[in-house]
Amino acid sequence: MPELRKDPITGRWVIISTDRSKRPSDFLRESATPKGTPFCPFCPGNESKTPPEILAYRPGQGVRDTTGWTLRVIPNKFPVLGIEGDLDRQADGMFDKMNGIGAHEVLIETPDHSATLATMPVKAVEELLWAFRDRILDLKQDRRFKYILVFKNHGAIAGASLEHPHSQLIALPILPKQVVEELEGAKRYFANKERCIYCDILRQEIDARVRVVAENPDFVALAPYAPRYPFETWILPRRHESAFENSQSHLYENLARMLRSILTRAYHVLEDPAYNMVIHSSPIQDNTNDYYHWHLELMPRLTKIAGFEWGTGFYINPTPPEEAAQFLREADEEMHT
Repeated sequence: MPELRKDPITGRWVIISTDRSKRPSDFLRESATPKGTPFCPFCPGNESKTPPEILAYRPGQGVRDTTGWTLRVIPNKFPVLGIEGDLDRQADGMFDKMNGIGAHEVLIETPDHSATLATMPVKAVEELLWAFRDRILDLKQDRRFKYILVFKNHGAIAGASLEHPHSQLIALPILPKQVVEELEGAKRYFANKERCIYCDILRQEIDARVRVVAENPDFVALAPYAPRYPFETWILPRRHESAFENSQSHLYENLARMLRSILTRAYHVLEDPAYNMVIHSSPIQDNTNDYYHWHLELMPRLTKIAGFEWGTGFYINPTPPEEAAQFLREADEEMHT
């Protein structure tokens, strides 16, 4: 029988449609494996075709905007928000508006056009995490910004317009509605129990060991109790920390190992699916608190959102998280044998 499950943080309801239960092989999906393009502005040698780099990691003494880099950060050529100007909040009759002020950056993860986070060396994945941190620490000094969103779209279905592996970062002058819902849910729980809801989720899931996918000394990967998408996976730090950029430096290596491990399993189980990756972190002006716990969410794009979802706000997930976690656990064993 189908189940209705309630997300304990946001209060969002999800339908786990067990009558439609699907194994990994049951999904009709488009692989995100790159197929090659005649020209890629992100490949080495094409640095002049992109906006000037904001940050780059180069071994030794390299020249800016030339080859030899292992990672580059550039302004998005077609930004959703502009960096220059003032917010100029004002009324428009009964409505409200402000200028579209913000920052929109692209992190080119590797010079290798055909690589993915699932196939890149752990050191390269760790380098990307450091770049996220470096850019957040720089942008949070701008008092116009309230929230910095770090995300990755892998595959055309997930919204990637270029095949070359890249992530994005957008600094916003307001708090997104979904972020506010998470913060308010976490605050309510903390007000009632004086404990972080994410820490409690971690304790319960580790004890139950039903939805845990993988663990290492610093991080736990699990299938959330009420996942919106099949094989949705969260990676959470074991120790409470409210902001990604405040994590201790030694954690980034283990986060890189965990992230690569989960993506490698998905690569094999789901044949390199398109996915979205989002880092959920505290607002940059309130980045040290007891109630919120930063985490990373991975959402494979195996199903489509249609009229019912748009009309109700519900999500229909045909794969129970307990089964998804088991498939991903077993994938690690199969890869090692």
